[in-house]
Amino acid sequence: MEYGCIGEKLPHSYSKEIHEKIGTYKYELKELSPLELGAFMEEKEFKAVNVTIPYKRAVIPYLYKTDPAAQKIGAVNTVVNRNGKLFGYNTDYYGMKALFARENMEFRGKKVMILGTGGTSRTAQAVVKDLGAAQTVTVSRKARENTVTYEEAVTMHNDAHAIVNTTPVGMFPNVFDAPVLLETFGKLEYVADAIYNPHQTRLVQAALKNGIKAQTGLYMLVAQAVRAYEIFMDTDAGDITERIYKEILASKLNIVLTGMPGCGKSTVGKLLAEKLKRPFYDTDDLIRDAAGCEISEIFSEKGEPYFRSLETDAIRSLSANAGCVIATGGGAVLKPENVDLLKMNGRLYFLDRPPELLIPTADRPLALTADAVFARYRERYEIYKNTADDTVPGGASPGEVAAEIERRHYNEAAGR
Repeated sequence: MEYGCIGEKLPHSYSKEIHEKIGTYKYELKELSPLELGAFMEEKEFKAVNVTIPYKRAVIPYLYKTDPAAQKIGAVNTVVNRNGKLFGYNTDYYGMKALFARENMEFRGKKVMILGTGGTSRTAQAVVKDLGAAQTVTVSRKARENTVTYEEAVTMHNDAHAIVNTTPVGMFPNVFDAPVLLETFGKLEYVADAIYNPHQTRLVQAALKNGIKAQTGLYMLVAQAVRAYEIFMDTDAGDITERIYKEILASKLNIVLTGMPGCGKSTVGKLLAEKLKRPFYDTDDLIRDAAGCEISEIFSEKGEPYFRSLETDAIRSLSANAGCVIATGGGAVLKPENVDLLKMNGRLYFLDRPPELLIPTADRPLALTADAVFARYRERYEIYKNTADDTVPGGASPGEVAAEIERRHYNEAAGR
């Protein structure tokens, strides 16, 4: 391996895709057990590597020299081999600082609570202190020197102005977890989560619902990768971080189609999936598979509440996936929980097909007649609009609608 990333577990790392957008070199992901790390570092059969959990401190004894950021933080995430001597750097500092600047998170004079005690925690501590934080509080599951427990954080530090999560709690595949509940933090202004998969963690979703500025760590990941590339190649990459961030975000965000029964979600979704070479899922198909019968039979035999529970189960099973196309049932977004699940890794597009073009069919129990279609349309229209990230006119042909969604997704997914 010449260039790559080392860590204990890397099945869902984005680093390979990011680096191959930045540079022309081949970038590999190499999983190492703790017993294999020493031999890898001593053999030095690489030109440059990034280092991730849990080896950001473990690699330091093998290094000839470290940069000031790595010395201050006590963690290294970039190692360069120069004529057999290993030099260590911390580009996470640069990436985290770039994330805070992009999101206009101001820490001067603020009380900042940092969740976790690993290498990324030390990076966060260094960054917010350099940005003028008045006080930092480090939170750990176990009481130890210079930290507080989560219970103490809630009772003694609920006046924090900002929370930075550096723990893996809420990271794929355990996306339904959150490291802390926000209800007791009445002065909270900012939440930053170093996790980048899913795009919206439970912690960030909770903050956004309460009007708190919040963001996960994808931009940080891209910014630190650009800085690592500059160190790898001893060059200036220029102003490329925003472009690469948007490209990665668009490729990872699910395209989620919502709207009335009969508006073409499945047809458009299959066209998009084929064109973009993405997996396609239809929540109604998952419900049929789970129930072992048609949707009309579920409604007639077990009722709508049972169907809705199966629908949420189907959406939950899909919500942790990234880079998919998902067609939802007509009533999926009526339940706020479903919307939260779909937005964890997705951008929602409402296919607004005029009601006169919606055709009643027997497999849609709540839209069996033209009158029922119009009634459902009137009842749900504002919900469709308000839960969607974008509304796409659905009166054109499926191919034209699919092309418009593709254009919007890749041009506008980053919301900038």
